Amino acid sequence: MLAENLKVVEAQIAAALAARKENKMTGTAVTLVAVTKNHPPEVVQEALDCGVPHVGENRVQEAKHKQEVLPKGGYWHLIGHLQTNKARQAVALFDIIESIDSEHLLAAVNKEAERIGKVQDILLQLNIAHEEQKSGFDKDEYLAILPKLKDFKNIKVRGLMVIAQKCDQVEETRPVFAAGYRAFCRLKEQIPDIDILSMGMSSDFTVAIEEGANNVRVGTALFGARDYSLKF
Repeated sequence: MLAENLKVVEAQIAAALAARKENKMTGTAVTLVAVTKNHPPEVVQEALDCGVPHVGENRVQEAKHKQEVLPKGGYWHLIGHLQTNKARQAVALFDIIESIDSEHLLAAVNKEAERIGKVQDILLQLNIAHEEQKSGFDKDEYLAILPKLKDFKNIKVRGLMVIAQKCDQVEETRPVFAAGYRAFCRLKEQIPDIDILSMGMSSDFTVAIEEGANNVRVGTALFGARDYSLKF
């Protein structure tokens, strides 16, 4: 099933890239992050075997369990909200943390990375849709943190992560993704080597790519419905 679904998703990615109305700064390649939340470890291995090296997990504990029972491999993304008390584990487990959503969390991750001699790749999560139930910097918080980024020596900011609101019509997400792209361009003026704009999930990744995303987080479209009975 995964191999067939992967072909469909890859074709949709290619079509979305072709539909871009302008030459986005994020380039013409898109990283597909296979979101394996609430799927068993063998699903992760299946994705790796199908040539999808980027694995996305929402929870630290679930990723820890899977990494303990699987052979080493893959490039692991933390895409869910991270509590500061889990920063130590997250830094040890993940290649990139996409969900940095506060100065306090940024400091905690920097501290733990320094402790083990690592420079931790991260994305700054923006709450462009202004949804109270979602994490992310609001505009004022984001502008306030930008001058301080240089002080975190064990953090490497790779770019931004944006989650659009849930809506009945996928086109309603376009303004949020367009705003995410504009924010990415502004950040690139300050940090020229940023290279990741993570936007879009199974329901809206094509619109996100059309608006400049070069990193999409896809689970259901690849693996089907999640199994919430699984306990990790």
